[in-house]
Parts: sequence; C-alpha cells; structure tokens
Amino acid sequence: MPEIELSAGVIDYTDTGEPGGGERQGGTGETLVLVPGLGFGASVWDPLVRELRDEFRIVVPVLPIGAHRRPARPDADLSAQGVAGLLAEFLERLDLRDVTLVQNDAGTAQLLVGVRDERVGRLVLTSCEALDNYPPGMQGKALELACSVPGGLFLMLQAFRVPFLVGLPFSLGGMAHRPIPYELVREWYGPLLTDAAIRRDLTRFLRSTRKDTYRQAAGRLREFDRPALVAWGARDVMMPPATGRRLAELLPHGRYVEIPDARTLVQLDNPTALATELRRFVAENPLT
Repeated sequence: MPEIELSAGVIDYTDTGEPGGGERQGGTGETLVLVPGLGFGASVWDPLVRELRDEFRIVVPVLPIGAHRRPARPDADLSAQGVAGLLAEFLERLDLRDVTLVQNDAGTAQLLVGVRDERVGRLVLTSCEALDNYPPGMQGKALELACSVPGGLFLMLQAFRVPFLVGLPFSLGGMAHRPIPYELVREWYGPLLTDAAIRRDLTRFLRSTRKDTYRQAAGRLREFDRPALVAWGARDVMMPPATGRRLAELLPHGRYVEIPDARTLVQLDNPTALATELRRFVAENPLT
C-alpha cells in the first residue's frame, strides 16, 4: 500500500489510479474517496472497488481510528473533528478535487461539512453514526464502556481472536447480513490486538466523541449545497434506517435509498446494489 505523511503521522491508502491525469490502473472517470469506519481497513471496500474500478478512480485512506499500522504522533488531534481534519488534509495532499466522498460506519465525513468541505463535490453517507444515534447499538455502547476503564479495550478485543465470538449479533456479526470472512477480521483488527499504541489512538478518538458531536454536525448538513446520497442498509439494526431517512431530510439536495439485504457494512453485504446506486447518483448529478 502507498503511504503519505500527514500532520498526525504516516497513514496508508489505496489508489486505483495515478494523479495528474496519467495512465490509470483502474477507471479513468471521476474520483471516489471511500472512508472506512472504526477498526476497518481499506479491504472492507474491496467488493465495491471491484464493481467500480473500471469506471472511477477509487482512493481509500486508512485514518488513525483502529486499523492503521503506525501509531499517530503523541500530540496529534485524534478527536472526531481532528480526524475529519486529517481526511481534509489527505484530500489536499493528493490534490483531489470535486471528489465523491463516501462514508461508512463512522461519522467522519459529516464533520467536514461546513468546515473543510471545499474539495467535496458530492457526499454519500452509507449506514453510519449520525444525529442522536451515538454510541450506536450494542456494539457502540460496549466499545464506549471498554474505553472508559483502564485495560478495558484490550480485554474486549480478545473476543476477536475467536471466530465464533466475532460472528455473534453483539459483535461484528451484527454489522453484516452475510458472514464476514475471519481472515478479513484478523487483517483489520491485527493492529489493535498487537499494538498498545494503536489501542491508545482509538481510545483517544472514542473518548473525545460525545453524543452532541453528530448532533452539531447535523446542523451544518442543512447548509450543504451539493448533491448528497444517503444509502442505508435496509436490515441495519445498529444504524436504524430511520436515522438515514432523517439525514436525507436534512440535506437540501439529499436523496434516500435503502440497500436490500444489507446491514451496516453495506459494501460487503450488497456491493452490486450499492454500486448501482452510486453510478446513478453520479450520472444524475454532473459536476459543473
């Protein structure tokens, strides 16, 4: 994976194309920036990338929220707003403009709106933290509790060493309609299991995020004057579809769709349906 140094430290990313208009490895169309959630690496988007790589340049940054391989600098701002700022910095460093920004699980992309969203041409929110749904579901509440006590996160993560426990409804199994291959879980959560500094980074992020973090962001969504798509897992329990519908109503140019047979990880559960919606969204909303 290529890497780039940001103010918080070095992060990895994937990129199906080359900047500057050169020959691309993937599609020669517009740029999609896909943002993973807490503890998920770039490969969580692989099924969707396979669907779309011949049509778009696709870039996936691995922000310092659990699946990153190198600890952030000790003085880095790893608050929710600080991590959103790193996403904006990443777009600037790669000189990505008019991107279609796609967020899943975490609410990072929402925090750019009205603050540092000048490089965002279109916004796509798939099942993610939003409004008053924080911490989301049993998984989010358990994670918040684990981070509130010394050693709690380390103890909680030991369950990820056991495939059966990973698949339970109150664990990752509740985030996907289809079983998640355990080799992917080991890849995503390996840094958290083996590196105390990575766990400290995630703990800093989680402790800084409050219920009003996304409520305040929702107020700024009303001012987003560009196309927006809210594509929610129809079977999502952790991020209820009602939250997605409310988000779409807040966005002046927002449209709501449900992805069938999908929970939170819509890109794993039904990448074909999500790809179809993204193609339609881009085609119906050309950038001027």
